[in-house]
Amino acid sequence: MTTSMVWGTEQSRLVTWRDPIATKAAVASVSGLAYWRGVIDGHLPPPPIGEIIQMRALDVENGRVTFTWTPDASMYNPLGTVHGGTVCTLLDTVTACAMHTTLPEGVGYTSVEIKVNYLKAVTATSGPLTAVGTVVKAGSRIGFAEGKVTDASGNLVATATSTLLIFELGR
Repeated sequence: MTTSMVWGTEQSRLVTWRDPIATKAAVASVSGLAYWRGVIDGHLPPPPIGEIIQMRALDVENGRVTFTWTPDASMYNPLGTVHGGTVCTLLDTVTACAMHTTLPEGVGYTSVEIKVNYLKAVTATSGPLTAVGTVVKAGSRIGFAEGKVTDASGNLVATATSTLLIFELGR
């Protein structure tokens, strides 16, 4: 028996992205809300992590973002389900980006802590997932946000709470 019969057919996909360092100054020169509106409108490139796991920003408003992601087998763990780390990445993204929408030009953020609750297994048949991030409180140094992910049937598959550090960007 050959390894291809045991392991299945080899698969691949091409990932392309724009250099985030090249757009760093542009990102720092606009508010977080303006940046995310620019990404959705196609005037600014999305961050490379979005291209790697193929998530897309769908909607943005002050203190709230919505992303979509359709999982595929490239994100599977050895047990035949989507690795929880990719769902965590989606939640980290929507909670942090929701916070970003509240920040003025020249102010950045980074995740300090995230707590994820996995409620339902995710597979390629889960269909497109929708992730919504909402700011709970945007302080001057620390912010709090929450995120929820639902599958194509509207079932809640994971939730998160996040603490974020807010700081001035170096110019």
